[in-house]
Amino acid sequence: MIDFHTHSAASDGALPASDLIARAAAEGVSRFALTDHDTVHGYLSVYQESPPDLDLISGVELSCQWGRVGIHVVGLGFRIEAAEMKAHLVILDAARKDRAERIAHRLEREGMQGALEGALAVAAGAQIGRPHFARWMVSAGHVANEQEAFKRFLGSGKPGDISILWPALQETVEVITRSGGVAVLAHPLHYRMTATRLRALADAFCEAGGGAIEIINGRPKPGEREQLWRLASARNLRVSVGSDFHRDTPYGASLGVSVTDIPEGMGVWETL
Repeated sequence: MIDFHTHSAASDGALPASDLIARAAAEGVSRFALTDHDTVHGYLSVYQESPPDLDLISGVELSCQWGRVGIHVVGLGFRIEAAEMKAHLVILDAARKDRAERIAHRLEREGMQGALEGALAVAAGAQIGRPHFARWMVSAGHVANEQEAFKRFLGSGKPGDISILWPALQETVEVITRSGGVAVLAHPLHYRMTATRLRALADAFCEAGGGAIEIINGRPKPGEREQLWRLASARNLRVSVGSDFHRDTPYGASLGVSVTDIPEGMGVWETL
């Protein structure tokens, strides 16, 4: 059982990092990466105290840009003290804070005063993102639930949908590899591209030095794993898997992915 894509309360997950890795070990996961959005604070809080039967590797999910499309790249097994990674995370942190201020301004124009302070209180020191605004909106009585918050205010094309220019895909991959890690193209089918566009993305990722493609993310639909397997194998890329766990939900995956049916020599875990 392997899980190389998970989130703690250091970004937009529900569980503290310590609880998350303890739960992973209890559920039989043997190799694990905590891949919070644009931060390694969760990993830094637990890497010296991980359960003895859990192989915890460094991880992060980095926001980047390919053309005009926002893309996520997971970094695995990098040197946590690498200067390149530290500097890159500072840039991303500043970008997220700027976006949060702009989201709050938009929401205040919709009559929701105190949005920034409220979202920051919900985040409680975590890397701030739209889910924190959604939770605050629910607690403040502006919406009935987080789904409504995104549907009316935070989702694509809504008032709180703030465009942000993330670092380029190539730069992001290079930061990971120069820091001694492996870059993984996260959940490629989430970007809702045509097959031709997706192949172009995979080619650009490969040319930038990417090492693997995520073929299982959460609960894949029938045929998705096979499609992504072909995408990876055609470019001699390894494959990665993850639950993308944030919290317990009826539709989400539990921690851990079985990899017993993945041929030897194909898994990114074999290189770390």
